[in-house]
Amino acid sequence: MACRLSASGSYTVVIIPLRTSLHSQEALRFYLWIKRMKDLEQEKDALWSGLEVLEKGRLWYFQRLGENRALRCVETRYRTGAYHKRAAEVQGHALLRKQTVDDNPCLCDPLADSDLRWRNTVLTQVNIKLNKF
Repeated sequence: MACRLSASGSYTVVIIPLRTSLHSQEALRFYLWIKRMKDLEQEKDALWSGLEVLEKGRLWYFQRLGENRALRCVETRYRTGAYHKRAAEVQGHALLRKQTVDDNPCLCDPLADSDLRWRNTVLTQVNIKLNKF
């Protein structure tokens, strides 16, 4: 008797000894052992198929990672140029502000007080909300 496994293409051959009866305890034990072997072969085939799917997924994932790294490298090169341009603009504004404050010291107080005024505004709003309750 031969059983063909559809997924793996392998065969399991069952040989029942002729000197024992088909209904004996030994024949039943042998049959159950063969059945267990067949189940294990099917499980092994399913696991190999799953492993193959995982390997394909892993390869696909690593290809996407490589593509994303290459894309990020191109974007980084582009952004680095834009970043240096923006940094130069910001540095120019900071230098202009410093020169303005150096040339006009009277402007220093309003610029420094803006943060303090903002904090006082927030505190006033909080006090108003607390007084309502």
